[in-house]
Amino acid sequence: MNSATLIAKAKEVRNDGSIIEIVVWQVPEPLEPCTHSYKYRLYFGANGDCYVRYDNERGKGDHRHVSDKEEPYTFDSLDQLLTDFQRDIENWSNK
Repeated sequence: MNSATLIAKAKEVRNDGSIIEIVVWQVPEPLEPCTHSYKYRLYFGANGDCYVRYDNERGKGDHRHVSDKEEPYTFDSLDQLLTDFQRDIENWSNK
C-alpha cells in the first residue's frame, strides 16, 4: 500500500499575532476531481479568524477561502500555489 509523503510543513507566528501555516503532502493518487498528486492546506489568519486558506479535498477539489468567501482555484504547480498564497497574504496585510 502506498502512503502519502509529507513534503512541506511550516508554521510562522508573526509579531502581530497572525499565523501562516503550510502543509503539503504528495499522495499516491490524485484526490478527485484534482488531477495532481498533492494534498495541501495553506492558512493565514489570526484570533480564530481565517483570512486566506487554500486547500483541496476529495469530491471538492482545489479551492480557496478569502474571509467567508469560497471559490474554485486552478492548480498549475506547487510553485504557483505558493506564489498565489503569498500574494493573497500581502494583499490582505496591505488593506
